[in-house]
Amino acid sequence: MARRHSITVEFPGRPHGPVRDILVRIGIAVALILFVALLAYAGRDGYVDAEGDGVGLLDAFYYATVSVTTTGYGDVRPVSDQARLLTTIFVTPARVLFLILLVGTTVEILAQRSRDAYRRLRWERTLHDHIIICGFGVTGRSALRTLLDEGVAPEDVVVIDDSREARDRATGSGLTVIGANAASTDVLRQAGIEDARAIIVAVNRDDTAVLVTLTARELNPHATIVAAVREAENVHLLRQSGATSVITSADAAGRLLGFAVQQPEIAEVLEDLMRVGQGLDIAEYEVGEEEAGPIRALGVEGPVVAVARGEDLMRFDDPRAAAVQAGDRVVYLRSHRH
Repeated sequence: MARRHSITVEFPGRPHGPVRDILVRIGIAVALILFVALLAYAGRDGYVDAEGDGVGLLDAFYYATVSVTTTGYGDVRPVSDQARLLTTIFVTPARVLFLILLVGTTVEILAQRSRDAYRRLRWERTLHDHIIICGFGVTGRSALRTLLDEGVAPEDVVVIDDSREARDRATGSGLTVIGANAASTDVLRQAGIEDARAIIVAVNRDDTAVLVTLTARELNPHATIVAAVREAENVHLLRQSGATSVITSADAAGRLLGFAVQQPEIAEVLEDLMRVGQGLDIAEYEVGEEEAGPIRALGVEGPVVAVARGEDLMRFDDPRAAAVQAGDRVVYLRSHRH
Protein backbone atom coordinates (compact mmCIF):
# COMPACT_ATOMS: atom_id res chain seq x y z
CA MET A 1 0.00 0.00 0.00
CA ALA A 2 2.88 2.40 0.72
CA ARG A 3 4.23 1.79 -2.74
CA ARG A 4 0.93 2.74 -4.27
CA HIS A 5 0.84 6.13 -2.57
CA SER A 6 4.35 6.97 -3.75
CA ILE A 7 3.01 7.40 -7.29
CA THR A 8 2.72 11.03 -8.36
CA VAL A 9 -0.82 12.19 -9.13
CA GLU A 10 -1.22 15.67 -10.61
CA PHE A 11 -4.55 17.45 -10.81
CA PRO A 12 -5.62 20.18 -13.26
CA GLY A 13 -5.26 23.80 -12.24
CA ARG A 14 -1.72 23.46 -10.88
CA PRO A 15 0.67 24.72 -13.59
CA HIS A 16 3.62 24.56 -11.20
CA GLY A 17 4.46 22.87 -7.94
CA PRO A 18 5.44 24.14 -4.47
CA VAL A 19 9.16 24.11 -5.34
CA ARG A 20 8.69 27.04 -7.68
CA ASP A 21 6.71 28.96 -5.04
CA ILE A 22 9.49 28.39 -2.50
CA LEU A 23 12.15 29.57 -4.95
CA VAL A 24 10.15 32.73 -5.68
CA ARG A 25 9.86 33.48 -1.97
CA ILE A 26 13.55 32.86 -1.40
CA GLY A 27 14.24 35.32 -4.20
CA ILE A 28 12.06 37.93 -2.50
CA ALA A 29 13.83 37.34 0.82
CA VAL A 30 17.25 37.77 -0.80
CA ALA A 31 16.02 40.93 -2.50
CA LEU A 32 14.93 42.31 0.89
CA ILE A 33 18.37 41.63 2.39
CA LEU A 34 20.04 43.24 -0.61
CA PHE A 35 17.78 46.29 -0.34
CA VAL A 36 18.52 46.83 3.36
CA ALA A 37 22.26 46.29 2.80
CA LEU A 38 22.41 48.90 0.05
CA LEU A 39 20.33 51.26 2.18
CA ALA A 40 22.70 50.85 5.15
CA TYR A 41 25.77 51.24 2.96
CA ALA A 42 24.39 54.40 1.36
CA GLY A 43 23.90 55.90 4.85
CA ARG A 44 27.00 54.28 6.38
CA ASP A 45 28.03 57.52 8.04
CA GLY A 46 25.11 57.08 10.44
CA TYR A 47 26.08 53.53 11.50
CA VAL A 48 28.82 52.26 13.81
CA ASP A 49 29.98 48.79 14.80
CA ALA A 50 30.52 47.45 18.32
CA GLU A 51 33.87 49.21 18.59
CA GLY A 52 32.50 52.55 17.46
CA ASP A 53 34.09 52.39 14.00
CA GLY A 54 32.31 53.07 10.71
CA VAL A 55 30.85 50.32 8.58
CA GLY A 56 31.88 49.03 5.16
CA LEU A 57 30.05 47.06 2.49
CA LEU A 58 30.53 43.73 4.28
CA ASP A 59 29.31 45.28 7.53
CA ALA A 60 26.25 46.60 5.68
CA PHE A 61 25.37 43.12 4.41
CA TYR A 62 25.95 41.68 7.88
CA TYR A 63 23.66 44.33 9.38
CA ALA A 64 21.00 43.62 6.73
CA THR A 65 21.12 39.87 7.39
CA VAL A 66 20.77 40.06 11.18
CA SER A 67 18.19 42.85 10.95
CA VAL A 68 15.87 41.34 8.34
CA THR A 69 15.99 37.92 9.97
CA THR A 70 15.26 39.64 13.34
CA THR A 71 18.38 38.10 14.89
CA GLY A 72 19.55 41.56 15.91
CA TYR A 73 22.92 41.14 17.66
CA GLY A 74 23.23 44.92 17.99
CA ASP A 75 26.94 45.07 17.11
CA VAL A 76 26.09 47.24 14.07
CA ARG A 77 23.56 49.92 14.92
CA PRO A 78 22.29 53.26 13.66
CA VAL A 79 23.48 56.25 15.69
CA SER A 80 22.41 59.27 13.64
CA ASP A 81 18.82 60.53 13.43
CA GLN A 82 18.78 60.00 9.68
CA ALA A 83 19.90 56.37 10.00
CA ARG A 84 17.31 55.70 12.69
CA LEU A 85 14.60 57.26 10.52
CA LEU A 86 15.59 55.06 7.57
CA THR A 87 15.53 52.04 9.86
CA THR A 88 12.03 52.92 11.05
CA ILE A 89 10.64 53.62 7.58
CA PHE A 90 12.35 50.89 5.51
CA VAL A 91 14.17 48.28 7.62
CA THR A 92 11.34 47.53 10.08
CA PRO A 93 8.77 46.90 7.29
CA ALA A 94 11.35 44.67 5.60
CA ARG A 95 11.63 42.63 8.81
CA VAL A 96 7.85 42.24 8.98
CA LEU A 97 7.67 41.22 5.31
CA PHE A 98 10.44 38.67 5.83
CA LEU A 99 8.55 37.13 8.76
CA ILE A 100 5.37 36.98 6.65
CA LEU A 101 7.31 35.20 3.91
CA LEU A 102 8.81 32.73 6.37
CA VAL A 103 5.56 31.92 8.15
CA GLY A 104 3.50 32.10 4.97
CA THR A 105 5.73 29.63 3.15
CA THR A 106 5.44 27.10 5.97
CA VAL A 107 1.67 27.51 6.18
CA GLU A 108 1.31 27.33 2.40
CA ILE A 109 3.24 24.07 2.17
CA LEU A 110 1.22 22.48 4.95
CA ALA A 111 -2.06 23.73 3.48
CA GLN A 112 -1.13 22.55 -0.01
CA ARG A 113 -0.27 19.09 1.26
CA SER A 114 -3.59 18.90 3.09
CA ARG A 115 -5.50 20.07 0.02
CA ASP A 116 -3.69 17.58 -2.21
CA ALA A 117 -4.33 14.73 0.21
CA TYR A 118 -8.03 15.56 0.45
CA ARG A 119 -8.34 16.06 -3.31
CA ARG A 120 -6.60 12.78 -4.02
CA LEU A 121 -8.78 10.89 -1.54
CA ARG A 122 -11.96 12.34 -3.05
CA TRP A 123 -10.69 11.59 -6.58
CA GLU A 124 -9.98 7.96 -5.71
CA ARG A 125 -13.44 7.52 -4.19
CA THR A 126 -15.26 8.96 -7.23
CA LEU A 127 -13.12 7.29 -9.89
CA HIS A 128 -15.51 5.00 -11.79
CA ASP A 129 -16.52 4.24 -15.38
CA HIS A 130 -13.71 6.44 -16.68
CA ILE A 131 -11.26 6.32 -19.58
CA ILE A 132 -7.52 5.88 -19.15
CA ILE A 133 -5.12 7.25 -21.78
CA CYS A 134 -1.69 5.64 -21.57
CA GLY A 135 0.67 8.05 -23.31
CA PHE A 136 -0.12 11.69 -24.05
CA GLY A 137 1.90 12.28 -27.19
CA VAL A 138 0.40 13.26 -30.54
CA THR A 139 -1.74 10.11 -30.72
CA GLY A 140 -3.00 10.40 -27.15
CA ARG A 141 -3.88 14.08 -27.60
CA SER A 142 -5.77 13.34 -30.81
CA ALA A 143 -7.72 10.61 -29.04
CA LEU A 144 -8.57 13.07 -26.25
CA ARG A 145 -9.89 15.66 -28.72
CA THR A 146 -12.21 13.07 -30.21
CA LEU A 147 -13.43 11.98 -26.79
CA LEU A 148 -14.18 15.57 -25.78
CA ASP A 149 -15.99 16.17 -29.06
CA GLU A 150 -18.07 13.07 -28.33
CA GLY A 151 -19.15 14.58 -25.02
CA VAL A 152 -16.77 12.87 -22.59
CA ALA A 153 -16.07 15.14 -19.60
CA PRO A 154 -12.40 15.91 -18.78
CA GLU A 155 -12.91 14.67 -15.21
CA ASP A 156 -13.76 11.24 -16.64
CA VAL A 157 -10.32 10.90 -18.25
CA VAL A 158 -7.08 9.91 -16.53
CA VAL A 159 -3.73 10.25 -18.30
CA ILE A 160 -0.64 8.16 -17.52
CA ASP A 161 2.66 9.52 -18.81
CA ASP A 162 6.14 9.91 -17.32
CA SER A 163 7.08 12.90 -19.50
CA ARG A 164 7.07 16.29 -17.78
CA GLU A 165 5.99 18.07 -20.96
CA ALA A 166 3.14 15.62 -21.58
CA ARG A 167 1.93 15.94 -18.00
CA ASP A 168 1.88 19.73 -18.24
CA ARG A 169 -0.15 19.49 -21.45
CA ALA A 170 -2.61 17.11 -19.82
CA THR A 171 -3.15 19.16 -16.65
CA GLY A 172 -3.48 22.23 -18.85
CA SER A 173 -6.34 20.43 -20.64
CA GLY A 174 -8.13 19.88 -17.33
CA LEU A 175 -7.11 16.24 -16.88
CA THR A 176 -5.84 14.31 -13.90
CA VAL A 177 -2.40 12.85 -14.61
CA ILE A 178 -0.34 10.06 -13.09
CA GLY A 179 3.35 10.63 -13.70
CA ALA A 180 4.70 7.12 -14.14
CA ASN A 181 5.21 4.23 -16.55
CA ALA A 182 1.87 2.83 -17.70
CA ALA A 183 3.26 -0.71 -17.91
CA SER A 184 3.33 -0.97 -14.12
CA THR A 185 0.55 -2.86 -12.36
CA ASP A 186 0.62 -0.45 -9.40
CA VAL A 187 0.31 2.55 -11.71
CA LEU A 188 -2.67 1.10 -13.56
CA ARG A 189 -4.34 0.26 -10.27
CA GLN A 190 -3.74 3.80 -9.05
CA ALA A 191 -5.51 4.99 -12.21
CA GLY A 192 -8.51 2.86 -11.24
CA ILE A 193 -8.04 0.22 -13.94
CA GLU A 194 -10.52 -2.17 -12.28
CA ASP A 195 -13.36 0.36 -12.63
CA ALA A 196 -12.37 1.86 -16.01
CA ARG A 197 -14.65 1.37 -18.99
CA ALA A 198 -11.96 1.92 -21.61
CA ILE A 199 -8.18 2.10 -21.93
CA ILE A 200 -6.42 3.86 -24.80
CA VAL A 201 -2.86 2.65 -25.31
CA ALA A 202 -0.97 5.37 -27.19
CA VAL A 203 2.61 4.87 -26.06
CA ASN A 204 5.63 5.50 -28.29
CA ARG A 205 6.93 1.92 -28.57
CA ASP A 206 5.14 -1.17 -29.84
CA ASP A 207 6.75 -3.46 -27.26
CA THR A 208 5.58 -1.14 -24.49
CA ALA A 209 2.10 -1.09 -26.01
CA VAL A 210 2.00 -4.90 -25.86
CA LEU A 211 3.06 -4.92 -22.21
CA VAL A 212 0.57 -2.21 -21.22
CA THR A 213 -2.25 -3.99 -23.04
CA LEU A 214 -1.40 -7.34 -21.48
CA THR A 215 -1.27 -5.83 -17.98
CA ALA A 216 -4.47 -3.83 -18.47
CA ARG A 217 -6.39 -6.86 -19.75
CA GLU A 218 -5.23 -8.94 -16.81
CA LEU A 219 -6.45 -6.30 -14.35
CA ASN A 220 -9.73 -5.59 -16.17
CA PRO A 221 -11.08 -8.46 -18.32
CA HIS A 222 -14.17 -6.51 -19.44
CA ALA A 223 -12.90 -3.03 -20.41
CA THR A 224 -12.57 -1.86 -23.99
CA ILE A 225 -8.88 -1.62 -24.82
CA VAL A 226 -7.87 0.30 -27.94
CA ALA A 227 -4.18 0.27 -28.84
CA ALA A 228 -2.09 2.05 -31.45
CA VAL A 229 0.99 0.44 -33.01
CA ARG A 230 3.52 1.74 -35.48
CA GLU A 231 4.19 -1.48 -37.37
CA ALA A 232 1.46 -3.68 -38.88
CA GLU A 233 3.43 -6.83 -38.03
CA ASN A 234 2.76 -6.18 -34.33
CA VAL A 235 -1.02 -6.02 -34.64
CA HIS A 236 -1.49 -9.72 -33.87
CA LEU A 237 0.60 -9.33 -30.70
CA LEU A 238 -1.72 -6.60 -29.44
CA ARG A 239 -4.79 -8.68 -30.23
CA GLN A 240 -3.33 -11.71 -28.47
CA SER A 241 -2.56 -9.48 -25.49
CA GLY A 242 -6.23 -8.59 -25.18
CA ALA A 243 -6.74 -5.44 -27.26
CA THR A 244 -10.32 -4.93 -28.44
CA SER A 245 -9.19 -2.82 -31.39
CA VAL A 246 -5.75 -2.11 -32.83
CA ILE A 247 -4.96 0.89 -34.99
CA THR A 248 -1.81 0.92 -37.09
CA SER A 249 -0.91 4.59 -36.95
CA ALA A 250 1.84 4.58 -39.57
CA ASP A 251 -0.19 2.39 -41.93
CA ALA A 252 -3.30 4.58 -41.56
CA ALA A 253 -1.32 7.73 -42.27
CA GLY A 254 0.30 6.06 -45.27
CA ARG A 255 -3.09 5.05 -46.69
CA LEU A 256 -4.35 8.62 -46.38
CA LEU A 257 -1.24 9.88 -48.15
CA GLY A 258 -1.78 7.38 -50.96
CA PHE A 259 -5.41 8.42 -51.35
CA ALA A 260 -4.40 12.08 -51.32
CA VAL A 261 -2.05 11.52 -54.26
CA GLN A 262 -4.43 9.50 -56.45
CA GLN A 263 -7.87 10.51 -55.19
CA PRO A 264 -7.64 13.63 -53.00
CA GLU A 265 -11.44 13.86 -52.62
CA ILE A 266 -11.52 10.47 -50.88
CA ALA A 267 -8.76 11.58 -48.51
CA GLU A 268 -10.79 14.70 -47.65
CA VAL A 269 -13.90 12.63 -46.93
CA LEU A 270 -11.94 10.23 -44.69
CA GLU A 271 -10.37 13.10 -42.77
CA ASP A 272 -13.81 14.68 -42.43
CA LEU A 273 -15.14 11.45 -40.93
CA MET A 274 -12.35 11.45 -38.35
CA ARG A 275 -13.19 14.99 -37.20
CA VAL A 276 -16.04 14.72 -34.73
CA GLY A 277 -18.64 17.45 -34.46
CA GLN A 278 -18.41 18.92 -37.95
CA GLY A 279 -19.19 17.83 -41.50
CA LEU A 280 -19.76 14.08 -41.73
CA ASP A 281 -19.65 11.84 -38.67
CA ILE A 282 -19.86 8.10 -38.14
CA ALA A 283 -22.50 7.35 -35.52
CA GLU A 284 -23.88 4.24 -33.84
CA TYR A 285 -27.46 3.47 -32.93
CA GLU A 286 -28.68 0.57 -30.79
CA VAL A 287 -31.89 -1.06 -31.96
CA GLY A 288 -34.65 -1.30 -29.37
CA GLU A 289 -37.17 -4.09 -28.86
CA GLU A 290 -39.95 -2.31 -30.77
CA GLU A 291 -37.65 -1.34 -33.66
CA ALA A 292 -36.73 -4.86 -34.80
CA GLY A 293 -37.58 -5.43 -38.45
CA PRO A 294 -36.54 -4.11 -41.87
CA ILE A 295 -33.60 -1.76 -41.63
CA ARG A 296 -35.28 0.62 -44.07
CA ALA A 297 -37.92 1.34 -41.44
CA LEU A 298 -35.39 2.14 -38.73
CA GLY A 299 -35.34 5.85 -39.55
CA VAL A 300 -31.71 6.73 -38.87
CA GLU A 301 -30.77 10.11 -40.32
CA GLY A 302 -28.10 8.88 -42.77
CA PRO A 303 -26.99 5.93 -44.87
CA VAL A 304 -26.20 2.71 -43.00
CA VAL A 305 -22.60 1.48 -43.26
CA ALA A 306 -22.72 -1.70 -41.18
CA VAL A 307 -24.64 -3.61 -38.55
CA ALA A 308 -22.93 -5.13 -35.50
CA ARG A 309 -24.68 -8.16 -34.06
CA GLY A 310 -22.86 -9.59 -31.11
CA GLU A 311 -19.29 -10.25 -32.26
CA ASP A 312 -20.32 -10.24 -35.93
CA LEU A 313 -19.92 -7.10 -38.07
CA MET A 314 -22.05 -7.11 -41.24
CA ARG A 315 -21.50 -4.64 -44.04
CA PHE A 316 -24.41 -2.76 -45.55
CA ASP A 317 -24.52 -5.15 -48.55
CA ASP A 318 -24.73 -8.27 -46.37
CA PRO A 319 -28.20 -9.86 -46.78
CA ARG A 320 -28.33 -10.46 -43.03
CA ALA A 321 -28.22 -6.70 -42.48
CA ALA A 322 -31.50 -6.17 -44.34
CA ALA A 323 -33.40 -6.80 -41.11
CA VAL A 324 -32.23 -5.71 -37.66
CA GLN A 325 -32.82 -7.33 -34.31
CA ALA A 326 -33.15 -5.87 -30.83
CA GLY A 327 -29.68 -5.15 -29.47
CA ASP A 328 -28.07 -4.70 -32.89
CA ARG A 329 -25.82 -1.69 -33.25
CA VAL A 330 -26.31 0.14 -36.53
CA VAL A 331 -23.34 2.14 -37.81
CA TYR A 332 -24.42 4.98 -40.09
CA LEU A 333 -23.29 8.33 -41.48
CA ARG A 334 -24.79 11.61 -40.33
CA SER A 335 -24.26 15.19 -41.38
CA HIS A 336 -24.06 18.15 -39.05
CA ARG A 337 -25.98 20.22 -41.58
CA HIS A 338 -29.04 18.40 -40.25
